[in-house]
Parts: sequence; structure tokens; C-alpha cells
Amino acid sequence: MDPIMRESSFAQYIKQQGIEQGVRERAIENLLDVLEIRFDLDESDPLFAHIATINDVQRLKQLHRAAVQVSDLEAFQQILDETD
Repeated sequence: MDPIMRESSFAQYIKQQGIEQGVRERAIENLLDVLEIRFDLDESDPLFAHIATINDVQRLKQLHRAAVQVSDLEAFQQILDETD
């Protein structure tokens, strides 16, 4: 493989990683926004830190949907604990 092709592949990989990281960060932000709005959750709550450690974007999206639908924060916490 010539060096230009290798650089191109590496650059594409780095770009893809950046995009995936951005998608993850946006999913976390959206989830935390819902929890803050619906349940007056404060940034100092340990739940914020816990959610920030989640890397799976699909899981974050599922949790976002759950945060919109659950009746209270305890119900959300239970769903979060079940998926850990």
C-alpha cells in the first residue's frame, strides 16, 4: 500500500472516531437535558457522572427514550440499573 493511501485511511479513521465521539456526546447531552427538565436533576447528582461514562450510543438513545416516558426519576434509575 502506498503512503498516500495509508495516510488517507488513517485520516478517515480519525475523522470517523471524531464523528462517533460527537454523536456520543450529543446523546449524553440530550439525555441529561431531559432528566434536568423533567426531574430537576442537578449536575452534581451522581447520575450525571454515571451517564457520562456510557459509551454505547444505542444504549444512550434507549435511555433518552426512557427518560421521556418514565413517571419519575426512580423509575429511570431502575431502568439504568437494569441495563448496566
